[in-house]
Parts: sequence; C-alpha cells; structure tokens
Amino acid sequence: MTPDAVPGGGPAGGKFGPALGLRGRMAAQGEEEEERGDTQLFPESREEEEEEEILTPAQLIAKLEEAWLNEKFSPDLLENKSEIVECVMEQLDHMEQNLQRARKGDLKVTIHRMEMERIRYILSSYLRSRLQKIEKFFPHILEKEKSRLEAEPSYLSTQEFAFAKEYTTNCEAYLKSLALKHMPPNLQAVDLLKAVPKPNLDSFVFLTVKDRQENVLVEPETEEQREYTVDLEEGSQHLMKYRTIAPLVASGAVQLI
Repeated sequence: MTPDAVPGGGPAGGKFGPALGLRGRMAAQGEEEEERGDTQLFPESREEEEEEEILTPAQLIAKLEEAWLNEKFSPDLLENKSEIVECVMEQLDHMEQNLQRARKGDLKVTIHRMEMERIRYILSSYLRSRLQKIEKFFPHILEKEKSRLEAEPSYLSTQEFAFAKEYTTNCEAYLKSLALKHMPPNLQAVDLLKAVPKPNLDSFVFLTVKDRQENVLVEPETEEQREYTVDLEEGSQHLMKYRTIAPLVASGAVQLI
C-alpha cells in the first residue's frame, strides 16, 4: 500500500487539513515554481513493484484516522494496520526532507508542519492505544493470535507480538520473585488466562454506518427478551453492544465514534 503522487484533498481548509491539501495546488503550478526556485513539498512517490492499493496522501490519512478511532473506542484489540502505519511514517519522512529544502519564512512551511504534528499525534495515539490493550489483556491476545487460522488476518504486528511475549515473560518473572516463590509448591502455578480479565465485548459503543446493513442480529439484554434484527441505514448513528457489530467494524462497514 503506497501513497500516490496526487492528493485527493483540496487547498488549505480541505477535509484533511492544509498540508496534504496544498500539494495538489502546488503540483498544478508545475514549471512556474521550478523557475522561481520553489521546492515542491510533496514529491512524486515511487510505486513499489508489488503494490496492493494506490492511495493519495489524503486517503492514506483518512484510513489512519479511521483505524485510530476504531482502536480508541473498541474494547478489544483490532487487526493491526502495519501497512498503513509504515506508509504514513514514510510519507512523514518525505515531507520532513522536503521541508528542509523549502525557503525559510514561507508560510506554507508553517502550515505543513502543523499538519505533520497532527498526523504524528494520531499515529502515536493509535499505537499507544494498541500497546495499552496488549498490556491489559496480554494472555488473551496471545491466545487469540495463536489460535487464529492462517487465512485470518493477524491481530498483532511482528513488533507487537515480540512486545507481548516479552511482557508476558516479565510479568511471570515478577510474580514469581514477588510472591509465588514464597508460597507452598502446590500454589506456585498461576493461570494467566484466568487471572487476567478478558476484554468486555458486551460494552456499548457509538457508531456511524458507512454502508447500509440489513438484518443485523441484535442480542437480547435480558433472558426474557428475544433476539431480533435491525437495518442500519447509511449515515445513521447508533449505540449498540460491541459484540453485535464487531464483524462490521472489521469489514469497515461501520465506524466507531
């Protein structure tokens, strides 16, 4: 997944902020800027030989924002978006390199830097939310990762899996040194899957519908109630149990808000 050369956003004040939106206007100026010696802040990105999807910078940031909000409001750890993270980091590097070559005092440089800081905040918040969930539910997340089928998407990136394994080892070593070694031998074993709480999939979340969904099965809140189905209209907002709409979040049909 690589960012393309031409952004989908407009000029300053567009949907995804001025930094990415200005690039389309700057690219259209073409040779006129080159004659003046201006530096184009967003150069053409080379396409990889085996790219899966071509995204403009604006579309790339939109996908990052969607992954960030879903991860932030979801009670469970979602599928990792390492490709999006890597593309955003690569794009930020390109932007930083070009800003170094830009003319000092140019107002566009200040605007672009503000947008870069916004993107960095979203990226760090997304990764921090995932690490907090791994620390909180590490035995269940590792068990879920081990039991998944090869065809299923991975919940953890390579770095996150290594972090979860190391965190598990450190927690076990800490428990043994602090308490377990002082207890009778028959009480020194601890089952982390039972000791650590699971993610609460029955918690309620707010969502907005991106694609119309029909016959969504809603689980009853009490034993006296029966299951029933609802239709989710595009653009509508709802408050529902996460367990009910978890598959729709994974498919991108709904967005947590």
